[in-house]
Amino acid sequence: MRVPSRSPGHQPGSAVASAAPARRLPPAAGRRPGPEQPDLAAYRAAVAELLVEVGALADAPSTTARQVLLDQRLREPAIAAVLDATPQGFVGARETLLLEMARYQPNTRSSAQDLTALVRIYLLSRIDVLWWRDSATFLTDGQVDTSTDLVDLEWLRRRGLLAFRYQEQPATVLGRGLRAVRRRLRPDATPRTAGLRFRRARREVIALLNDVGREFTAAARPGTPPLWVTSLARSAEHQYRLRRLGYAAMVPSGHCLGWAADVELAWYGRFGARDLLADLLLARQEAGELNVVDEGQAWHLCLAPTAQRRFRRAYEAEMGV
Repeated sequence: MRVPSRSPGHQPGSAVASAAPARRLPPAAGRRPGPEQPDLAAYRAAVAELLVEVGALADAPSTTARQVLLDQRLREPAIAAVLDATPQGFVGARETLLLEMARYQPNTRSSAQDLTALVRIYLLSRIDVLWWRDSATFLTDGQVDTSTDLVDLEWLRRRGLLAFRYQEQPATVLGRGLRAVRRRLRPDATPRTAGLRFRRARREVIALLNDVGREFTAAARPGTPPLWVTSLARSAEHQYRLRRLGYAAMVPSGHCLGWAADVELAWYGRFGARDLLADLLLARQEAGELNVVDEGQAWHLCLAPTAQRRFRRAYEAEMGV
């Protein structure tokens, strides 16, 4: 399949750069690592091979064999280079993965429907924290709600400035009851997702989602709903809350750094557009602008630092700031 300073502020430049897909970085930008940057294409390929082997050892009696396999494969240069460059380092990342696997219990809430999915989500999401390792984490809900680095989506939505949709989590028992009634009456009208706990995002992430949303709408058949966003910035406090509820909420996370979002995929199957959206996202990953993690119903996206400045300028152009 498949976190620099908190906010760069205004980036100087003589002209506003377009975020249109045709002007993305050339594919080579996503495949050729710099002198000190791990080779992410090699990492993703090595993870894909590892997942095949983990899948063959997914039964309970294979616990010891899985651990031996991981001990060996995680030390391969392509994987070790990425894990070593994360804030936890190689040892911390390895121990966290083994602990996640030891604690794993499948449930209907989790995007990790089996051990193979858990390993995939964990390892591919380490690219996020490698990229944004110098960003500060939003530790509490209050920090997400008040940060000046984040923008309230509702203010933009009411002004017609968003090319994607979302729904918020109901805040009251009455709201949850009304949501349940609507789902019974029209079960496929919207994705089956809890909705956004925080409707706030970095300016660059909003510009990215707008760009993806416009590209998707232009390519999809008439009548296909717009891009649907299921998660944006989250606090570490909320991340642990999700873990207690059984979700595969990884720590550390690009969501808690403000640079990640989740978009619905499975729901678009009924419109014949799931594979189209998947291909658009993977093309952007190949271009070096995103990290993409297949989480089943939704896919996880993280903006690459090399695309940060361009999408900040795109946001400023779109919003007239």
